[in-house]
Amino acid sequence: MNQTLIREIAKMIDHSLLHPTMTDTELHAGCLLALKYDVASVCVKPYAVAMAQELLAGSDVLVGTVIGFPAGNSAISIKVAETEQACRDGAVEIDMVVNIGKVLGENWSYVTDEIRAVNEATVAHGAILKVIFENDYLPQDSYKIRLCELCTEVGAAFVKTSTGYGFVKGADGKYSYEGATEHDLRLMLDHVGPGVRVKAAGGVRTLDGLLKVKEMGVSRLGASATATIMEDAYRRFGAVAADAPVIPVADANGY
Repeated sequence: MNQTLIREIAKMIDHSLLHPTMTDTELHAGCLLALKYDVASVCVKPYAVAMAQELLAGSDVLVGTVIGFPAGNSAISIKVAETEQACRDGAVEIDMVVNIGKVLGENWSYVTDEIRAVNEATVAHGAILKVIFENDYLPQDSYKIRLCELCTEVGAAFVKTSTGYGFVKGADGKYSYEGATEHDLRLMLDHVGPGVRVKAAGGVRTLDGLLKVKEMGVSRLGASATATIMEDAYRRFGAVAADAPVIPVADANGY
């Protein structure tokens, strides 16, 4: 049994508990699921940070939350206040959505000020910042490259591909979403500086998908399919017999 590899897989996962319809009961179950599999962290709605912190106290599962989620449009002062509140409630990882309109307008001084302000508030509380680009909204690689450079300059801990909710309206009126693509992950890995890690989010729902991005050099994966990934890992790497019955584990996100 490769216990080391199974642990590495678990500690890549930020278990996502962010669906808009999720109830407190489902959030509670999701935290227990994260505890069962000993993942890296849970990423919960801001109001649920204190609850998650209480449920996970004493474990190795960290508590994270989202700021300016999912559209990134809050004023800088509000993002900072949200961050400070989350940290006071017990969050040690902050996933902040950049102001996407400012990125597309190439107002880089604003974007830099925003990332720096939130990063400073985060670090002051002993937490780390992950900056979400929402790549589906960024049609040119130049935007993503510049964001990687700014996050490196400011000293953010992570750059992150997506929220999982960045649905783009097509010419036919229908909405589509790609999330963490191989192209974008390679681009981000190539353009962050030393000490800045990459988090994939959106679209990676299998063990094979996780192993692929892990091999690329991605450090974290935002996932709602945590149970599916981990149960597959147990079977593939010998923690349980390959033909053992699957123990049902509810996916707290419902999908």
